[in-house]
Parts: sequence; C-alpha cells; structure tokens
Amino acid sequence: MKTPALICSLSLLANFALVSCSKAEPTNAPAAKPAEAKEVAVIKTSEGTMVLEFYPDAAPKHVENFKTLAKKGFYDGTCFHRVIKGFMIQGGDPNTKNDSAKDTWGMGGPGYTINAEFNAKHHARGVLSMARTSDPNSAGSQFFICHGDAGFLDGQYTVFGNLIKGDDVLEKIATTATEPTDRPIKRVNVESIKIVPADSVK
Repeated sequence: MKTPALICSLSLLANFALVSCSKAEPTNAPAAKPAEAKEVAVIKTSEGTMVLEFYPDAAPKHVENFKTLAKKGFYDGTCFHRVIKGFMIQGGDPNTKNDSAKDTWGMGGPGYTINAEFNAKHHARGVLSMARTSDPNSAGSQFFICHGDAGFLDGQYTVFGNLIKGDDVLEKIATTATEPTDRPIKRVNVESIKIVPADSVK
C-alpha cells in the first residue's frame, strides 16, 4: 500500500522538476550589444601621413579626450613645435597655429586638464603619450610620439596609443634641423588629424 504513495510522490517531484527547468529557460533575453568599432588616428603632416592605434583599456580618458579634440578639428593647423632626435616629437599646442606668437608655443591647451592614467605601457619608439607640466594631472591637448626608447618616462607619463603606419614620416620629422630651443627650423605642419575606422585604413 505504500508503493503507490511513493510512486505518486516521485511523479509529483518529477513534474515539479520539469516545471522548474522550463521556468529557468530565458524567454526575452536582451540582444547582445555590437562590439564598438576600432578607430585609429590619421595624422596628415607636411612630411607625410602617420596612423596611430589607441589603448582604451590602458588610458580610456586620454583616448576619449584625444578623439574628441581631433573630431572638432582642434589639432588642424597646429605643428610639431618640439623635436629631439632620438627622443620624441611633440605637438598638439593650439598656440602653434600662430607663427607670430612663437614665444607662447608649448604653453597652449584646450582650456582644461585631465587626470593622469599612468599604466604599464613602455615608452618605446612609436609610442603615443601625453605631454604635461610638472603636475601629473595637467595633461590637456599636447602629445608626443617617441622617436627612440624612453623608458625613463614609464609610469610618469600616460601612454595611450602607438604608431602603426608611417615610421618613415616619424623619422623625417625627428631628424629635421632644429633651433637651440628644439623647435624645427622648417615648420612641420599638422594639416589634420582624423579619427576613422581602423578597417578603412589600407
């Protein structure tokens, strides 16, 4: 007489388990977000074109800031105002749009600063990093591209990208003749910096 009750109990448990499984199945799962398209910076200069990739995982705020400024045309018409062979080329100062104000070159910015995002990226040739004053949180718009290994800057300046095309252009700019102030004798103009999909660059 106990057997039917046991069978009935097992049957009820089995039905409950089936119902529980069916409820666990997703019904209206949200659609997966499409992966964000990778973008690169195309820097067109009077000496040729360079293409740089970004490191958003290492320095998201610096990448966002650079992209925002570039998309506004902020860098168009500036120049590389400081060049040291074997070290780096520096640009991004809006004051360099004015040749009659060379005494202010190197002091310009976007009118705000962003906090440092020091990371483990090494300052090797081709690395894109942010210039700043002695205050670690004083970066604005000025950037530099390493011409040689500059490991002594690691952990003190924010690396946020790297040159992937145009090493010959970097070489041309970095070896141009300069004045005692490290300013190129012949203007190295930044005609434009465009942010474009990575797969659009051949």
